[in-house]
Amino acid sequence: MQYSEIMVRHGELSTKGKNRMRFINKLKRNIQDVLAAYPQVTVKSDRDRTHVYLNGTDYEPVVESLKQVFGIQSLSPVYKVEKNVAVLKKSVQDIMTSLYQEGMTFKISSKRSDHQFELDSRELNLTLGNAVFDVLPQIKAQMKKPDLNLKVEIRDEAAYLSYEDIKGAGGLPVGTSGKGMLMLSGGIDSPVAGYLALKRGVDIEAVHFASPPYTSPGALKKAQDLTRCLTRFGGNIQFIEVPFTEIQEEIKAKAPEAYLMTLTRRFMMRITDAIRQMRNGLVIINGESLGQVASQTLESMQAINAVTTTPIIRPVVTMDKLEIIAIAEKIKTFDISIQPFEDCCTIFAPDRPKTNPKLKNVEQYEKRFDIDSLVARAVAGITISEIGPESARDRIEHLLDDIL
Repeated sequence: MQYSEIMVRHGELSTKGKNRMRFINKLKRNIQDVLAAYPQVTVKSDRDRTHVYLNGTDYEPVVESLKQVFGIQSLSPVYKVEKNVAVLKKSVQDIMTSLYQEGMTFKISSKRSDHQFELDSRELNLTLGNAVFDVLPQIKAQMKKPDLNLKVEIRDEAAYLSYEDIKGAGGLPVGTSGKGMLMLSGGIDSPVAGYLALKRGVDIEAVHFASPPYTSPGALKKAQDLTRCLTRFGGNIQFIEVPFTEIQEEIKAKAPEAYLMTLTRRFMMRITDAIRQMRNGLVIINGESLGQVASQTLESMQAINAVTTTPIIRPVVTMDKLEIIAIAEKIKTFDISIQPFEDCCTIFAPDRPKTNPKLKNVEQYEKRFDIDSLVARAVAGITISEIGPESARDRIEHLLDDIL
């Protein structure tokens, strides 16, 4: 027997009342984006669940992709069989015989949405349970927490059988909580911050600052690869590359070394906020963790935040480095983040940055710059591209690159 579909259960979406279908339809679109590498797969949603029809596609990679999509509570690979009692009995016997190991207990859980079918749910449970005993007389039935719970659903068009209940990623479908601009460096922390924002339904756009020739094409590709990793959780992400060379050279030439980092971060925040406004975002997201580096003290955050009234979300602010690394390893961004390419925040980093910058001093130093013109030129020079999940072909090419 071959699986015909993956049945997806919606989790938190069941609490959304009148907005429920909006959430479900967004989840459907996200699943379609994530599964774009499997052209034979089709997706259909209703109020209770989403059906991912395999149409001959191998189910295992599809399940692995679905397990990471936010908004999914659980999923089950499903067999589709003819809506006939004799066929159902034979199918149940085949499944149970292939799965049974000595000492296992079982249960049949039937559900009948087609009320014209000849047996009701109770009769189905009894008939199919007896069919199992016919081929496995030693097996024991158990109603609470059996080893095997074989679910049988009678729908209008066919009958469906499943026994696996695979845990999903939970959370909310990406895009149901509004849009935020993720300040994505090449480090460990910002991709984790993006992942946590995605989990609560925020549609992120990745804003990455590049300063060629000080930052290399490898650093840019690294940021794009990190973005591609994040697409596994909810579909395509807009990647926004910001030209930052002119501003960094200006800061290096005109500001005291101790304040380089504070001034750099303030310019980045201004530019990100301008892009947010242009692209109808609601918040800015970054990977700052309190006290982890000199620019991430409360005093520094206050001085940097002062350039905007837009809410700044810092999902990892209370985590230590080991906690952040654990999530980065889980979401497969860690190995990319530790690649040795410098980003904008490290190329001109002072040996002794100011850990408690005074706002009045920062504002005094900024009088040396034409801030509005510098920000406007950077925003005018942005490059926007759409990044989607890695295709099977891309995976093969990357493997070959690694081997060669």
